Amino acid sequence: MQLVYVFDAYCGWSHGFSGTLNEVASRHPALPVQVVSGGLFTGSRRVPIREFGYVQGSNAQIAELTGAEFGEGYERLIADGSFVMDSEAAARGVAALRQAAPAHAAKLAAALQRAFYVDGLSLSDPATYRKVAEEAGLDADAVVTAFEGAEARVAATADFHLSASLGVTGFPTLLAVDGDSVTPVARGHATADEVDRRLAALRTP
Repeated sequence: MQLVYVFDAYCGWSHGFSGTLNEVASRHPALPVQVVSGGLFTGSRRVPIREFGYVQGSNAQIAELTGAEFGEGYERLIADGSFVMDSEAAARGVAALRQAAPAHAAKLAAALQRAFYVDGLSLSDPATYRKVAEEAGLDADAVVTAFEGAEARVAATADFHLSASLGVTGFPTLLAVDGDSVTPVARGHATADEVDRRLAALRTP
């Protein structure tokens, strides 16, 4: 069995789920976690953030429910409403980080979300990936080169297709995959204890 975490780096609920994912991963070190970008803001949804009027209210709800932090850097970035969340660029960054350290993909995804939601760094900016890579002890030059390369674009598209093929319709979604069996163990929000109970039920014959 493995866990497949389908998220979007520009999704506030995914940011809120980071703590749960890290706790689940630490409780089950032998359970691999595959991180997949879902592609929330692509195509016609790639517009200035002001067009999503629910963002501030939603973030307040996420913070209250999960304890997730929304920092001053983030508030400054989105203050005038002109910032465009581009999930394709973010997915390329996830792919570049994932390639550099596959076993740490979940922690790197969380670090990327902190870069945006706490520090207010654009996930379209190569400098953001340099910072995240350096802080994780990775080869920052290699990560930035990968982010800007063709392979990351292919990987991002593959992630979006995989998300759709798994039937994921909202982010974050955590799936337990065992052979051909795919079972959601969390959607939107869940505690680590809730995920544990659902995993235990799957393992009970």
